[in-house]
Amino acid sequence: MGSFSIWHWLVVLVIVALVFGTKKIRNMGSDLGGAVKGFKDGMKEASLDKPAETTEATVTQRVATDDTIDVQAKEKTQTTQS
Repeated sequence: MGSFSIWHWLVVLVIVALVFGTKKIRNMGSDLGGAVKGFKDGMKEASLDKPAETTEATVTQRVATDDTIDVQAKEKTQTTQS
């Protein structure tokens, strides 16, 4: 009971084509392709919206209590290169 052979897959493909029809399968394929293309375009637009260079910002925070605590943090933002 190992993996299926090519003949098993061909029989499954024929049964699926008989049940759904080739037109419906073709429509599902084009819908899936359109969804993938839309996803890729969205990812491309999102990567273009980011800043072009890496910037560093230094943030200093002071707490006003009896004991003053100075905190210094550095933030780095990264961008992807196309």
